[in-house]
Amino acid sequence: MFWLAALAAPVFWAGLALLTHPSIDPYWTLREPRRFALVALGYPVLEEIAFRGLLQEWLRERWPNLAPRAGITGANLLTSALFSAAHVFAHPLPWALAVFVPSLVFGYFKDKSGTLSPGIVLHVFYNAGYFLIFWNPR
Repeated sequence: MFWLAALAAPVFWAGLALLTHPSIDPYWTLREPRRFALVALGYPVLEEIAFRGLLQEWLRERWPNLAPRAGITGANLLTSALFSAAHVFAHPLPWALAVFVPSLVFGYFKDKSGTLSPGIVLHVFYNAGYFLIFWNPR
């Protein structure tokens, strides 16, 4: 399942690129390595600790009867809704809503593995690819 989740990102990027025809400048990461490190590594690690490590775990312990549906726990569903809502402050509404599905994926792996590692790796990969291809900070 982990490898399917990892493969989903390039498929999504390719589809999005076909729809949006981005002006790709991969060298921006070399001009601004700290900025890239922040969006590709820093934010994903902090968000996984805060949302999956603290909030999702707290919700799971507090309300264990939030039963899973199709492999998604109630704690993951609520955490993902709050994760998307938190992105409204820094992103346009469609992008904030679009992070809901990846959030469910990260939460799924937290629930299945009991650790943050798979979600952090996927989150870093998703962010790094997205920002490398679609973000042009000129």
